[in-house]
Amino acid sequence: MKILVTVSEVAEADDEFEIDGLSIDDRYLTYDLNEWDDYAIEEAVQISESRDDVEVVTVTIGPERAEETIRQGLAKGADRAVRVWDDSIEGSDLLDSNTKGELLAAVAEEEEPDLILAGVQSGDMAFASTGVALASTLGYEWGAVVNNLELDGDMANVHRELEGGVEELTEVELPAVLTIQTGINEPRYASLRGIRQAQSKPLDVKAPEDLGVELGESVLSLTSLEEPETESNVELFEGGAEDSAGQLANLLREKGVDA
Repeated sequence: MKILVTVSEVAEADDEFEIDGLSIDDRYLTYDLNEWDDYAIEEAVQISESRDDVEVVTVTIGPERAEETIRQGLAKGADRAVRVWDDSIEGSDLLDSNTKGELLAAVAEEEEPDLILAGVQSGDMAFASTGVALASTLGYEWGAVVNNLELDGDMANVHRELEGGVEELTEVELPAVLTIQTGINEPRYASLRGIRQAQSKPLDVKAPEDLGVELGESVLSLTSLEEPETESNVELFEGGAEDSAGQLANLLREKGVDA
């Protein structure tokens, strides 16, 4: 059995940062493994640990910088990785979900996985549509927002999280694409042994041309970037406990809640 896991690198801005035109300088950014993808990796690794002859392969669309993030997945138990990138992708402001789906589908067609796991969404753009776009491109069945998964032969029994706190129990025939929700498991920390082993695990780099994909112009473009307005005011009390208690009491009286 082969499981393909889509992995993305996301950037998190520092508390204090500066916007320069349509970007934030790298000195204000920290890059890391996308939270939802971490749960997808863990789910794949748990399946591989419970069955014989399961190979876990990760696929990432990202620059060379992303290889550090990709190695995190390898350190946690994935067997090998594929990274897709070239200058044509780097020159695009934003990749739309269909374009990502096309690139990932090309890798999937080469790998021929029995199951594809993806995070529900990424922590930066949060489109929550790449996994479904991938399934559509491949013509696979799919299940979105999965918070419980059991495999039974060529079927996947999944619990899906719906709106309003409702859960759906359904069967999805393999091969399939499932988007994984946080909380489905507890992602492991990479062990020192895993980190050392990850350095020697295969990480192949492919360009769209290698996959037979000719990229068109993305339907998305970045037109503005701005810091969101503060939604509420916060008042900080300085000093010891007695001073802070007095300041809090005065504030409550000012707000009319001293009765």
